[in-house]
Amino acid sequence: MVNHWMKDRLKTVPLFRELSDYELESLVSISHVRVYKPRTFVFMQGDPLERVYFIHSGTVKIYKTDLSGKEQIVSILQTGEMFPHAGFFLKGTYPAHAEVVEEATLIAIPIHDFEQVLMASPELCMKLFRVMGEKIVDLQNRLEAQVLHNTYEQIVLLLLRLTRTNAVKQGKWYRLTTHVTNRELANMIGTARETVSRTLSQLKRKGLINVDEHGFYLIDQEALEKEIFF
Repeated sequence: MVNHWMKDRLKTVPLFRELSDYELESLVSISHVRVYKPRTFVFMQGDPLERVYFIHSGTVKIYKTDLSGKEQIVSILQTGEMFPHAGFFLKGTYPAHAEVVEEATLIAIPIHDFEQVLMASPELCMKLFRVMGEKIVDLQNRLEAQVLHNTYEQIVLLLLRLTRTNAVKQGKWYRLTTHVTNRELANMIGTARETVSRTLSQLKRKGLINVDEHGFYLIDQEALEKEIFF
């Protein structure tokens, strides 16, 4: 019964969705489910790098801090995503903090055990490489945005990225699926909260974004793309 329960949860993870029952069995034996309350840490920057996590439900914020305590948000992850991606290539310590934003049920797998499964499963290994490739392209796009675009354009590009990673379609809008503050948006691109506030006000006046009754951002992706690409 426990194995069946764990297998059902593993199947919700896109990386594992197409694996056979036999292949899933090798993961069931090394997987553990953990529930985290909001504002608790899965791990902190500098902790020993021991496990990789898959989000069954909830939201997790990944961010780094410098010596002065300044926060740089790397990503906001939701159901089906894994972290840390660097876990298979780095040894030593976690490169960032992982803080739970909305109560999260996570599947935790020891990195050493998962690496053994990967070596025995070429299909799973190739899927992981594709995921890693997408993350590399995303990081390249973020770097390009910082180098080639002014702050206004960087904020527009950030909102467009969030429509792809943290939003659902609602008519002409994309509704973000997690609450993000102006401070958090600023920390994603390394700018001031006041700059983000001014830019969001401009975008609201132009009808390119809005906020629903629950405080979630609504983004007109098509119009926002025209704002920067045409």
